[in-house]
Amino acid sequence: MSQDDVSQLSFEDALAELDQIVRGLEGGSLKLDAAVQAFERGVRLRRHCEAKLAEVEARVEALVRRSDGSLGTRPLE
Repeated sequence: MSQDDVSQLSFEDALAELDQIVRGLEGGSLKLDAAVQAFERGVRLRRHCEAKLAEVEARVEALVRRSDGSLGTRPLE
């Protein structure tokens, strides 16, 4: 996968790839250049996951309980 396609990954796919990268780096079997490239991709994946979580958090925060006890939403700011 290229650098630019990180934005196309689902949260779950990005997290799974990040986990693989961490395992590879922890294993210590990568050559230096490959380890640096893996680390750089891992940073991009982490940022992508953080952005996805922030989006979901904003959506969850938009849920409000109405006076009749039902749940509704309010516009995102």
